[in-house]
Amino acid sequence: MPIISVFFGIIIRMYHDDHPPPHFHAFYQGFEAFVGIADGEIIAGTLPNKAARIVRQWALDHQAELMANWSRGEALEPMELIPGADQDD
Repeated sequence: MPIISVFFGIIIRMYHDDHPPPHFHAFYQGFEAFVGIADGEIIAGTLPNKAARIVRQWALDHQAELMANWSRGEALEPMELIPGADQDD
């Protein structure tokens, strides 16, 4: 599963040809969550509250890039890296 972003110790991955709805996987200190691209909300799994807030805001800020990667994944094409929340202004 390709890593598409890393920030504040949070690793964001996305599977190729994954099941709907469009989502990504966030990993942080032994926690894992499936996060919806549309709203940044956790679909399944869990993250600590602070990490969940950071991931949600990052997802909303990078929704277009995440959807572009989702489309690449459906087409089995290489995904692009997305800047992390620690690089956002």
